Amino acid sequence: MKPTEVLGKATTPEGDAMRLTRRDTEYVILVNGKPLMSSRMHGSEEELAAIACRDARTRRQPRVLVGGLGMGFSLRATLDLLPADALVTVSELVPAVVEWNRGPLAPLAGSPLDDPRVLLEVGDVGAVLRKAAGRFDAILLDVDNGPEPFTTNANSSLYDNAGVAAAYAALRKGGTLAVWSAWEDRKFEQRLSYHGFDVTVTRVRARLKKGGPRHTIFAGVKTGVPRS
Repeated sequence: MKPTEVLGKATTPEGDAMRLTRRDTEYVILVNGKPLMSSRMHGSEEELAAIACRDARTRRQPRVLVGGLGMGFSLRATLDLLPADALVTVSELVPAVVEWNRGPLAPLAGSPLDDPRVLLEVGDVGAVLRKAAGRFDAILLDVDNGPEPFTTNANSSLYDNAGVAAAYAALRKGGTLAVWSAWEDRKFEQRLSYHGFDVTVTRVRARLKKGGPRHTIFAGVKTGVPRS
């Protein structure tokens, strides 16, 4: 068995230890020694992009927000679906993750940060949402493990009532919010509906047809009327 190499170390805003490792051809990002994501399993991220961009890809000059860079797979899938005149804002909280995506992780997803359609925001995606009323045709949230945070408790503010309301306000009419989650979450599904989204929930394999653990994608289309 080949040894595990540590390619990078970082600290999350809450002080947790983050590491990028490689064993043979597999890259893993860990938080406090626990795997957060692996380069071997990214099919559900690709499905997240497909669901989020189903309508946006047909619009003229679509504007899309990707919350969470990860290993770049969600961003790559989004770019592959969108036309040449699209603008994709990607927001990543941890600067080291951006550095890793410009370095050892770049070849995995075809260096998506180099695409001229990409606007990088290093910081809290929630801040981007709160200042972007009616700006986006699609929003992808691939942050932490979904509504139940794994790395940073502050991420829960993306998925509470205020966070869902901010996402609703940031979408144009007919726009889609798509949220990746490691688990099902009936309360979050109900929260999306309460705030005016037309909601669907999809369960997919981490490697799609090749299997792997099941992940959940929540999709909400802005067609209803938000609650006051």
